[in-house]
Amino acid sequence: MMARSNYRLPKIPEMTIRRLSVYTRCLLQLEEDGVRTVSSQELAERFNLNSAQVRKDLAYFGEFGVRGIGYYVAGLKAELQRILGLDREWAVALVGFGNLGSALFHYKGFSRQGFRIAVVIDDDPAKAGRDVDSVPIVSSRDMARELKTRGIQVAIVAVPVESAQAVTDQLVAAGIKAVLNFAPTRLRVGREVRLKNVDLSIELETLSFYLAKGGR
Repeated sequence: MMARSNYRLPKIPEMTIRRLSVYTRCLLQLEEDGVRTVSSQELAERFNLNSAQVRKDLAYFGEFGVRGIGYYVAGLKAELQRILGLDREWAVALVGFGNLGSALFHYKGFSRQGFRIAVVIDDDPAKAGRDVDSVPIVSSRDMARELKTRGIQVAIVAVPVESAQAVTDQLVAAGIKAVLNFAPTRLRVGREVRLKNVDLSIELETLSFYLAKGGR
């Protein structure tokens, strides 16, 4: 199994990167089920994927299949994890430890994929200065020092709308390179920072649109 080492990320559609995560989860399931090899068609049929799309997406990164066999499940999973940067552990800062922040902190899916929340940032005097599951909660005045000391480049923002932009500005100034924003607002960051917005209300509104449309 050989993959190109000189692919250029800017030319790869973002939806392709998102689908790589889906393929990785599918391969993990196959591996747990004891499946050693799988064709793109078998992969598509089992997980309701598009076999042509699978082949097209993988072709951006190399030739992974073996004629007459298909894909080696363990090998392809490892290659996709490497491409996605999941072959290492990423230390993450969680900003905001309210109801949403607490739920995100206790979500086990992050750690399973190699994302470890290494520090929590919250200015509530009742929270700052203590630990939660051995992870320190620090105030924003200590944020820059903590991020640099721990070499953190990724942050999750789960604060109220009115403070989201200011918090993000502080994170970027402290060296954060990637932000996952759960605050229901659009943030502004420089080109050197990757930003992803997760607005749960928009997702629900999208569902309500289809429900309302179907009910007419």
